[in-house]
Amino acid sequence: MQPTFSSSRILQPVRPWFIVLSLLAALLLNYLPTSAWMWMPDWVALLLVFWSIREPRRVGMGSGFILGLAMDVADASLLGQHALAYVLLTYVASSLSRRILWFPVGQQALHVLPLLLMVQIVQLGVRAMPGVEFPGLNYFIGPFVATALWLPLTVVLLLPQYQPVERDANRPI
Repeated sequence: MQPTFSSSRILQPVRPWFIVLSLLAALLLNYLPTSAWMWMPDWVALLLVFWSIREPRRVGMGSGFILGLAMDVADASLLGQHALAYVLLTYVASSLSRRILWFPVGQQALHVLPLLLMVQIVQLGVRAMPGVEFPGLNYFIGPFVATALWLPLTVVLLLPQYQPVERDANRPI
């Protein structure tokens, strides 16, 4: 029996510990030395946009700020660079969440791409203020890889919330 991932399925409420655990896993993935590769996605930004769209009341600008400060300390970058980008990301994602969730998962990814590009542009703008040189167009590959990962990420993160398919002739839902 394979679960269907359509919007007609009723999801169980997400457990707060699962959100925290997934965000901490994303933070650890960003701490790996492979995060310096240009084509690696920003895992924290990807998970923040996912949970800001799915659970805007639980994951918001405060979460983005705290995770952004953690990323700034880990990257030894300008303090507030990631924090500003993640706060803007969570604000825009949560304000567009109802609209984005109307679309199928493939089209949701197309809505997420500009949000992830916005994170890269904000970080680039903050880095440009003190005079850091432009890293090149390869800097923008990560959001495209993250957009390609939107479908598998959605499937994996929503699996614990799916209810078992139980057919009852007396209940239409």
